[in-house]
Amino acid sequence: MASSPLPIYSSSSYLQRRVLLLLPLLLLSSPIAAASENQFKLDGKVLELHDSNFNAAISNFDYVLVDFYAPWCGHCKRLAPELDKAAPILAGLNPPVVVAKVDADKYRKIGSEHDIDGYPTLKVFMHGVPTEYNGPRKADLLIQFLTKFVAPAVTNLSSDSAIKSFIESAGVNFPVFIGFGLNESMISNMAAKYKKKAWFSVANDFSEDIMSLYDFDKVPALAAIHPAYNEQSIFYGPFEEKFLEDYIKQSLIPLVLPISLDSLKSLRDDQRKVVVTILEDEEDDKSKGVIKVLKAAASANRDLIFGYVGFKQWEEFVESFEVYKKTPLPKMVVWDGDEQYSTVIGSESIEENDMGTQVSRFLEGYREGNVIQKQISGPTLVGFINSQFGVRIALILIFVVVVMAMILFMTKEEPLTVGTRDQSDDVRTDKED
Repeated sequence: MASSPLPIYSSSSYLQRRVLLLLPLLLLSSPIAAASENQFKLDGKVLELHDSNFNAAISNFDYVLVDFYAPWCGHCKRLAPELDKAAPILAGLNPPVVVAKVDADKYRKIGSEHDIDGYPTLKVFMHGVPTEYNGPRKADLLIQFLTKFVAPAVTNLSSDSAIKSFIESAGVNFPVFIGFGLNESMISNMAAKYKKKAWFSVANDFSEDIMSLYDFDKVPALAAIHPAYNEQSIFYGPFEEKFLEDYIKQSLIPLVLPISLDSLKSLRDDQRKVVVTILEDEEDDKSKGVIKVLKAAASANRDLIFGYVGFKQWEEFVESFEVYKKTPLPKMVVWDGDEQYSTVIGSESIEENDMGTQVSRFLEGYREGNVIQKQISGPTLVGFINSQFGVRIALILIFVVVVMAMILFMTKEEPLTVGTRDQSDDVRTDKED
């Protein structure tokens, strides 16, 4: 039996058949691809995110600032216009920073996935990885702060004027590291690792005036500068990675940290114990003298964090260390950042005379183990950070209960009493007459 001859197609006919076979797939996929591209327009406006587009937005842009808000939150309402002002400028950066917002009270799954426990909470997503934003919230300062996230890991500075311009443009929200006479490769790994927390640069062409200004007399040298605290220090090495990282980690926090709700957040990733000095009032002249002494002690004890707080400024925090209105101040304790703290036997408070010697004696006693371990009577570090949110939630719940009670009271019907129907009929009859 003769077989049928196989059909023969020309090359052009074969291509046409292939295109016809692929056409349905192209028609099916094109709208989806177009929709994905057109779903988010980089027009300088704040993106409104929800369950169905949140993950797409985060993956679509390299840098996204997300405002997790609640419609009833007063702080959220005040923040919104600042984000509206900042959005077009941030969108113009290279690469752009996209500003977005999501109602985390409505879309609670999103809030839960990102550990949102207060409103507003701001997070920066860098290539899909979130980090909490604890910077300023006014538009101009927010722009300056976020510029850090898209800047190069290390900036090369080639003159005195470039160094000064770099310091000015860096602002006051991050510490600044300048490697004088350092090759970029020596700090590039650390700069990439700590990019979210500090500015990094290298300078290889500078004058003696710069050396005098930043107080170093040889190179290579790494300067750590805290513009907000008018503070700086110098590291001469060794520049092996371990020693370099130890210096950078220690220098991310100023020598003496004023303790507040915001500054406590900077301690979350630091394992060092905190020498807390409790003052009557941070602003008075006596306290300023104590802080000066603490700076000298901190520079010689970098394995500890030194901080201070005024009873007048934050009574709730201070009382966690059994300090009350009649407690002699200043008082020093060593806090582990969690539930434990230590007092040093014989160094319960600091007298005004010869404070330097008393602080040294306190540190010696602590290192020798002459301490009494105690349990804090208030929240932990995380508890203090979350406590403000807890208060707000409690007030909101009370408000809701009161409103519901008022609504029920106002809508409650009067019960019918004997003769009610007859009385209403009599009234209607009188009106008709």
